[in-house]
Amino acid sequence: MRKLSIRRKIRTYCNMCGKEIGSKENKYEAVAVIKVEWGYFSEKDGEIHKIRLCEKCYDSWVEKFALPVEIEIKKELLN
Repeated sequence: MRKLSIRRKIRTYCNMCGKEIGSKENKYEAVAVIKVEWGYFSEKDGEIHKIRLCEKCYDSWVEKFALPVEIEIKKELLN
C-alpha cells in the first residue's frame, strides 16, 4: 500500500485590505504576522488574536505610530 501525500495550498489574506498574500502573481510576497495572547486585567482575557498584513498595509499602518518601529538588520540572509 502506498501513502499519497496531498498538498493543500493554504490561502492567506491581509486583514486590512483583504487581498490574497502570496498569490500566484506574488508568490514570494512577505507577510507580517502579529499574534497576541491577552491575559489578566484585559477585556480580552483568554483570547488569542492573530492578524496578517501585506507589506503595503504594514507600511501604511506603522507610519501612523507615534514612535518609530525598531529595525534590526539581519547579517546573514541565507539560513
